[in-house]
Amino acid sequence: MARQKAATGPTILIKRVTASGEAGHHGGAWKVAYADFVTAMMAFFLLMWLLNATTEQQRAGLAEYFNPTIVRTPGASGEGVEQLGKDASDATLDQVAEEIGRQLHATGGESQQLTNLLRHVVTRMTDEGLVIELGDLTDQALFVEDSAQPQPVLSELTRIIARVIAKTRNQIAVSGHVRAYPEMLVNSPVWALSDARAHAVRNLLEGSSLDAKRIQRVTGYADRKSKTGNPMHPANNRIEVILLR
Repeated sequence: MARQKAATGPTILIKRVTASGEAGHHGGAWKVAYADFVTAMMAFFLLMWLLNATTEQQRAGLAEYFNPTIVRTPGASGEGVEQLGKDASDATLDQVAEEIGRQLHATGGESQQLTNLLRHVVTRMTDEGLVIELGDLTDQALFVEDSAQPQPVLSELTRIIARVIAKTRNQIAVSGHVRAYPEMLVNSPVWALSDARAHAVRNLLEGSSLDAKRIQRVTGYADRKSKTGNPMHPANNRIEVILLR
């Protein structure tokens, strides 16, 4: 009986705990975080070095290189694609307008003769696209009087514009407008003159290495779209270079 009682004493259980796979890699997450931190610091110091080692123009060029240009493709299908293309195109056209202003400011500072370049240029956004308007001033015309022969100021303007819009892929239209002439004239020159001036600007753009295939339309509007209350005012003499959406 004593032996039987001894045999039925308390039972000792031994529990073996097997380590999971994750426990074997305990502490590895901090290495990933540290690597990310080191990479970020390297990028930060590289940025600081670039800011100190480059000029303003070089920084602008770097920014432009890393800034993607998305232009709406004609004939693109799909509602989502159309909407994205429209927004991206608007942003791109705004950048073009700003860049033209910067280029004109820079060029005007280099030459006393061209200090008034900006006075000839007006940019605006329309449903059709970015309109770059080049207009006559009371004291300075863009063409030799009553002809389609460009003045030097117009040649310089188109050279700058061609250089800027060459960075885009938008198609282009050129429109010519002229002031009204007295009704007593037997043969009014408005139609032929507006058309000839539009083609003169097209030739200047192409002569400035702009791809001729991008120009989709050249139109003369005569005196049909007057800007002022006086149809004969010189301000109605203008050329519109349009970057189409």
